[in-house]
Amino acid sequence: MLRSLEGSDSSVQGTNDDAQISKMSCAKAGYFKDEFIQYFVRRASRRSPLINRGYYSRHAALRQLLQRFLAAAAGSGQQPQVLVLGAGFDTTWFQLSRDQGCAPYKCLEVDFKEVTQRKAAIISKEAALRSLLTQQQQQPAAAEPAEPAAGATAAPLAPGGGPSDGTPSSAACIAGAAADAGSAAPSSEAVGEVVVDASGGRVLSSQYCLLPVDLRDIGALEAAVRQAGLDPSAPTYVLSECVLVYMEPQHSNAVAAWAAKTFRNALMAIYEQIRPDDAFGRQMVSNLEMRGCPLKGLPATPTLAAHCARLRDAGWGWADARDMDSLYRTFLDPRDKARVERLEIFDELEEWHMIQEHYCIALGRNDVSAWLGGVGFGG
Repeated sequence: MLRSLEGSDSSVQGTNDDAQISKMSCAKAGYFKDEFIQYFVRRASRRSPLINRGYYSRHAALRQLLQRFLAAAAGSGQQPQVLVLGAGFDTTWFQLSRDQGCAPYKCLEVDFKEVTQRKAAIISKEAALRSLLTQQQQQPAAAEPAEPAAGATAAPLAPGGGPSDGTPSSAACIAGAAADAGSAAPSSEAVGEVVVDASGGRVLSSQYCLLPVDLRDIGALEAAVRQAGLDPSAPTYVLSECVLVYMEPQHSNAVAAWAAKTFRNALMAIYEQIRPDDAFGRQMVSNLEMRGCPLKGLPATPTLAAHCARLRDAGWGWADARDMDSLYRTFLDPRDKARVERLEIFDELEEWHMIQEHYCIALGRNDVSAWLGGVGFGG
């Protein structure tokens, strides 16, 4: 989620911590698997069945889209990439890496520095997270990396820390780490070919990078993509969960347009609020404003049609948007829904449907190489 230290953005930072508590509540109740969320939650709290099911719905829909993207990208012959905007404490890359035994895709997460500093510090501290960064196996490799810049020396792997077959990491990550870190500061830890810089809010490895970026600064976003070594021609999944809606429209539109222009074979998924003009929507907006988190972008994208129009105007060749109530009924796996609906007594159906109707996922797709044509809500 988008955060900064100024004004209302500092309040938005707190929504990241709230989200992690809710995700941990879901994981502990059996809604979905996330063995890494525990490292990002200071104090666990059991959420209501209504909140648990809402977070499950969001998680399941976005995970299914990611899996469809990865399946389609497998036919490209190139390594897939995921760019997470305002990533907060998202753990998806770590969970899938553990489940699959290797990195499922090349990942770049960006957020404001105060968030990435906290995340980098946790990654540095927790061996279960740190060890996954040293797993360098990935097929197929997109390209042979260049030699590291002068002075960029990777430390040897710690015993048990991961593979030692000499598989090279991204030159962009290592060279960037050398340029930015200089002589290793006490807060910067190198493990194998991985740099974890807690004070700088940076993690750099061949398959996972975390970098501090203010999304209102497109130049900084471009620089992060270069440093992480993302390939503009490779299949790319761009994820924005409750990020653009906290930005002024001119800034969120610029991000959507930059992504469309930068990645020629890409799917952009945007999860955020809609329908602010009915009674429930007005209360939703008011509640967030009282918390210091105004939905600055919502007036520009109040409907599904408006979301599609924003994506097409930004340069995405195809766009679609569905509310979460529809996606829960028609998109999620029926067998998994049946399992989840047995977990807790649930008698808040009217409020459940109202909440779901006020959130959506909007998709934009560019498919120059005809790899991703089937990725969407259909089928």
